[in-house]
Amino acid sequence: METHSPLGHHPQDVAAQELPYRGLPGQGASSKELRVVLYSHDSQGLGHTRRNLALAHSLAANLPGLTNRKVTGLLVTGESQATRFDSPDGWDWVVLPGISKGSDGYVPRNLAINQSKLIRLRSQIMEAVLSEFRPHLVVVDRHAFGVDRELISALSDLKKARPSCKVVLGLREILDSPKVARGEWDALGSLDRLRGYFDELWVYGDPDIHDPVASGEIPGKLGSMVRYTGYLATGRQSRRRTGTTAKPYVLTMAGGGSDGRAVLLTAAQATVPHGYEHLIVTGPQMPKEDRVLIEKSAAPGTRVISMVRDGLAEMREASAIVSMGGYNSVCEIMSTNTPALVVPRVHPRREQLIRAESLARHELMDMCHPDRFTPQVLTDWFETVVGTPAPRHNVDLNGLHTVGEYAAELLGFTVPTSHTDLRSDWKTLAAV
Repeated sequence: METHSPLGHHPQDVAAQELPYRGLPGQGASSKELRVVLYSHDSQGLGHTRRNLALAHSLAANLPGLTNRKVTGLLVTGESQATRFDSPDGWDWVVLPGISKGSDGYVPRNLAINQSKLIRLRSQIMEAVLSEFRPHLVVVDRHAFGVDRELISALSDLKKARPSCKVVLGLREILDSPKVARGEWDALGSLDRLRGYFDELWVYGDPDIHDPVASGEIPGKLGSMVRYTGYLATGRQSRRRTGTTAKPYVLTMAGGGSDGRAVLLTAAQATVPHGYEHLIVTGPQMPKEDRVLIEKSAAPGTRVISMVRDGLAEMREASAIVSMGGYNSVCEIMSTNTPALVVPRVHPRREQLIRAESLARHELMDMCHPDRFTPQVLTDWFETVVGTPAPRHNVDLNGLHTVGEYAAELLGFTVPTSHTDLRSDWKTLAAV
């Protein structure tokens, strides 16, 4: 059994084993900070960054009480718009040069350089981040080695310099169809090699709703590394609404908006329930010409805006929600009691369709295949559900709480038995 500190061999590090859980936050916390890096590649949309931002707020709020250590961290993103979101105190952003998906793979989003140079630049930035910041914990979102293996060198150097640093691969609960997912794992090469870089795989979902190991989306060889957190839903940070509408309202959103044109254009033509307003948020990444078309097509009582200060705050006060099926969108919806209709994207990935079908099967929200989504379908749905609360039971929504416990345990801290008991008994408690 290893006896060295899980936090490294630098003189200024304090061994995690020497700092068991010591009560509530603020009770004699150590002056030695835990350093965390959360990486996302971000080629399209804000989903990966929004997920990591939720994790950052959770770790900043919960880890000090579990470890008696302050937390500081870096959010690494490839999307410059991400920095408009509030990061926790003690955290900052690192923005990598942007990439986009082209017909033949990834291409530079803005820089006039070729892709190989861009990947080298991003890789060197990551090497500097991990070398100079010297994290205790790194969480890589979704893509184990980043874009075109841009993380390989940085992770290799980190493991050599700080073998005690813990590295986690964070995965949404649905990757894609099993066949597509298997191809992505095969492209990474040896799974034994991957196990050498990562200590755990955190799946941000509830296996009773969808189990990616059982489905074949995650190779069975990695099954022993998997820990299910529950959905990252309950406890999401939000601001107060800023008065986008004075009337009761129904809400349609499509995340960042880059692929939301068809759904929002259809939704804009639906008849608005009497006494309500229909607020459509296109998202900051929707092309201007698409937004203008949606505005021109809007039915009476429909208001189209490009963005709101806080989408979750709008969801919490809406009388009904229409959304696409991205992970963060459905997690935010499930943190509310608002009835929801999900219209998933079905190409090029089937992830959103699989998610929407799984959630609808467990009666957590309604779904409509985009091929069957019409203004009349939405009009009828609004009339059926508007203003009717939709409490969501029998699903683990406590992932934002659980990740703090998993992080503390992985770093060698003792998590109180009462915490783990509560985690294991959540469905029993929810059913009472």
